Amino acid sequence: MEEKGEGETDFTVIETASDTLDSSIKFHLVTDILGFVLFMHQQIPSLLQDLTLEFDELNTEFAELETAIVQAETCSLRRNHASRKREVRMGIRRLEKLMNTISSFRTALQLMITEFPAIQRVILILGSSPLRPLNVYELNFSCETAASGGEFTRNRVAETLSKKAIRVLVSKGAGSSSSAGPTKLFLFVEAPSSINLHLHFLPKRDFRYSKKIVPFKVRFSCRTKNLEREACADDTHPTKAITSHSSNVDDVIWFQCRHIIKGLASRASPTEE
Repeated sequence: MEEKGEGETDFTVIETASDTLDSSIKFHLVTDILGFVLFMHQQIPSLLQDLTLEFDELNTEFAELETAIVQAETCSLRRNHASRKREVRMGIRRLEKLMNTISSFRTALQLMITEFPAIQRVILILGSSPLRPLNVYELNFSCETAASGGEFTRNRVAETLSKKAIRVLVSKGAGSSSSAGPTKLFLFVEAPSSINLHLHFLPKRDFRYSKKIVPFKVRFSCRTKNLEREACADDTHPTKAITSHSSNVDDVIWFQCRHIIKGLASRASPTEE
């Protein structure tokens, strides 16, 4: 179902039958769409889940090879293990910076959601800088929020909503264009100005991206709750967030995540300097 937001910008509404949205579901929706954006814009060579599995398997194999070299009974076998160990080390180094940044990104988002479960707006920006975006993805959450208590276990609701959101984005043409070489992905979260997570987020009260860019907008709404507020408010009119355990929040600003994800260089594409 599509609606018109402010400024006549189309956004798509994805409904859930529940009257609240668990804060852990928000975490998985953001990270799943993050993986989709990176893959569809050719910033990673495979799906993020597959890349994570590959990285874990490489680290496991590396540890096993270290043991095998020590236990090898012949020089020939030891040389074979050492050769394979060098190959595995190269694979780890190729992915290590990306995977460490994504891990820090996930940790930062978990901390923010734990601190403020009622997050209503999240923006993912792909480009050389937030002021010069190539693509913008805005996620809006208009449901009342049930805090997850710091638990971020994936469940069926998160899986279903994530698949719906990705199908919607594909149908809208998301990922149809790719940048020439690796670029960066930035995360912005709208939250109360009183939040202090300085190791992971920088306050950006006056943040705006170029109006020349038409963002992909998805709004997650609870079918059984008719919340009377705009889901896509202008940057100059921050929304009020409501949770099951907190009062209205008036002073809401943008925070930029310090952990900026840079795509992997592709041999087929020129690398940005």
